[in-house]
Amino acid sequence: MFSLNVPLPPALGELAADLHPKLSGFDRVRDRHTLVCKRLGVGDVPDRVAGDAPSAPPNAASGADPTLSKPDALAALREDLRPLLSGTDPFDVAVTGVDVFDAPASGSRPVVYLAIESEALVRLHHRLCAAYGAIEGIEGDDFVPHVTLARGGNPDPGVVADLVSAEIEPIRWRVHAMEVYDPEFREVAATIHL
Repeated sequence: MFSLNVPLPPALGELAADLHPKLSGFDRVRDRHTLVCKRLGVGDVPDRVAGDAPSAPPNAASGADPTLSKPDALAALREDLRPLLSGTDPFDVAVTGVDVFDAPASGSRPVVYLAIESEALVRLHHRLCAAYGAIEGIEGDDFVPHVTLARGGNPDPGVVADLVSAEIEPIRWRVHAMEVYDPEFREVAATIHL
């Protein structure tokens, strides 16, 4: 599975580094940060590229076609995304604070994250869900744009509340491209300009 991510500005990394000492007691503190627009399974992409798309959107969680090599799956996905992203103008995104998922749809809790505001990002997410389907509980109407800082564990009482109540200077930037991210290698596999 790949994901389509928003490139992050250096200021976001600096904010995450400033918050890092306050994340004690969590099982996992992220050292790399991503802003996911849509998770993308590649199993149905070759059919969509060939014009044989099913009438109902495939479920993005279906995974990759075992007969398709990873480079071929990435090439097919990149070609499939180009027309879906065409007509998307560069858009604004902002980090507005720190928030928490007390009961995440999956995985350990709590999840502390940087809250993201961007109506254009949410619209793009919904357009991609219409094409690829939504992963239940985290996409579609349940989509909350965010950048995870830490999750799980047993932080000391008040740590999460202090993080959420902390005032941060908003970080605003304009998105001119989207990145196809490969979580296996933890790197950008392709860039698609808007």
